[in-house]
Amino acid sequence: MISKITLKQIAAEFNVSIATVSKALNDSHDISVKTKQKIQEFAKAHHYKPNKVALSLLNKKTKTLGVIIPNIMNSFFTEVFVGIEEKASELGYSLISCISNESFEKEVNTVELLKSGTIDGFIISIAEETQINQNFTHLIDAVNQGVPIVLFDRVTDAIECDKVIVNDFEGARHATDHLIKTGCKKIAVVSVIDNLSVGKLRVEGYKKALTDNNLPINEKIIVRLSKNEDLETAMKIVLADKTIDGLLCLEESSAITSLDLIKAMKYKIPEEMAMICFTNGKLTQHVTPTITTISQHGKFIGETATTMLVNRLENKSEAEFSTKIIKTSLIQRGTTLPI
Repeated sequence: MISKITLKQIAAEFNVSIATVSKALNDSHDISVKTKQKIQEFAKAHHYKPNKVALSLLNKKTKTLGVIIPNIMNSFFTEVFVGIEEKASELGYSLISCISNESFEKEVNTVELLKSGTIDGFIISIAEETQINQNFTHLIDAVNQGVPIVLFDRVTDAIECDKVIVNDFEGARHATDHLIKTGCKKIAVVSVIDNLSVGKLRVEGYKKALTDNNLPINEKIIVRLSKNEDLETAMKIVLADKTIDGLLCLEESSAITSLDLIKAMKYKIPEEMAMICFTNGKLTQHVTPTITTISQHGKFIGETATTMLVNRLENKSEAEFSTKIIKTSLIQRGTTLPI
C-alpha cells in the first residue's frame, strides 16, 4: 500500500516552506507561476490529497457545523434539518448531526463533545428537559468560550446569541380565528408540549383569538398532557362533550390520534367537528380527511439558521445578535370548512 504524500514531503522536495506549498496548491497569487506549476504537477503525480484535520488545525477552522435536534421523529425537525443540510452544503460546510432525544444530559454531553474543536459553531433547538430545568449553563459557557450558536424554534432569553423563531402566538391565534370564522363556537385544545416555550405561546395565541371574538376561555377544554400520559383517554373525555365543535392540536402526533377518535365517535368532519394542527408534516396530508395545518416553514428556518451562523463565522461579526421571526401559513384541507 502506497503511503500518502504530505505537505511536509512536498516542501522538502522543493526546499520551500509548508506554507508556500499550501499557497501553491491553493493557487495563491503570492507564489510565482513557475513555482506553482511545479508544485501542483508534483502533487498531482504523487496523488496528494489534503488532510482535512491538519488543515483545520492550521486554519483554526473545521468548516463543520454541529446540529443538535431534540426529536428526529417530529416531522418539523426533519424539515429543518433538510434546510440546514442543503444550505450548509451550498456554503461549503459539513455537518455533524446529533439528537438529544429531549434529554438535558444528552444535550450537555453532546455540546461538551462537539465544542472541543470538532466544529466551528452550533445550530440547536433546546431539549424539553433543558427547558423544564431552565438550566442553560452548557450553552452559555459555549458562547462565552467563543463558540457561535444559533438557536431555533425552542429558544431562551438566557442565552445571548442569534435566534430563528416561528411566530407561534400568531400562528395559533390565526388558526383559532379561522375555526371561529367557519362557525365554531366551542374550540378545545390538545397540547402534549406544554413544557415547551412554543406550547405556551400557542395556548396564549388561542386564548387571544377567543377574547378578540368575545368567546369564553374554558380551561377544562385545554388538554395539557405530558408525553407519558394517556392522550386517547383524555381526548375521549373531552370529545364526549357534544357542544365542542372545533379542535386545535398543537403538534402532529396528537392530531392523528384525535382524528381517529373523532371518526370513531361518528362526528361529521368538518361540519360537526373542525380541526387544525401544527405542523405541516407528511402524516397530515395522507390521512382521511386530510388535516388543515399551520405550516412553520421548517426548511426555510433551517436555511435561515445556517446562513446566520456562517455569516457570523466568516465575517467574524461582532454585530448585535439578532432574532429572525418566521411567519406561519394556514394550509386549508379537509378538516375545516373554507371561509
